[in-house]
Amino acid sequence: MEQKTVRYRVLDPRAKAPVYATPGAAAADLCAVLDAPLTLSPGERTMIPTGLAIELPDAGCVALLYARSGLAVKHGLTLPNCVGVIDSDYRGEIKVALINLGQEPYTIEPGERVAQLCIAPVWQAAFVPALDLSDTVRGAGGFGSTGKV
Repeated sequence: MEQKTVRYRVLDPRAKAPVYATPGAAAADLCAVLDAPLTLSPGERTMIPTGLAIELPDAGCVALLYARSGLAVKHGLTLPNCVGVIDSDYRGEIKVALINLGQEPYTIEPGERVAQLCIAPVWQAAFVPALDLSDTVRGAGGFGSTGKV
């Protein structure tokens, strides 16, 4: 798997470096930097600090934050915006917005892995106004228009 260097700065001595859990992992785990355990009640949202800031290698990269699948499936803990976008020119602390969509309170422990950080290529589009768009089989159909099976 190709690697690019992503520099990171430790903003809090309790922060843990992003780590890929396995050699084939697409995203690195990010850990919570908390003074004490934090309990999220059902429906409650919070921002979890990671104590880290990153420098992406160039403007052709984006860092994407995703929920950890185990937390989402087992406990309903996910990102309220589904995916967090960290632009290549952002240098502030990475914070993870979490919401508890589960039925039970969930306690986040200091140092717990709370999100996944995926670095991906990206490009900016040159948006050009048009009077019409090319025809496709799908056309303007959306929201289930291609069928269920």
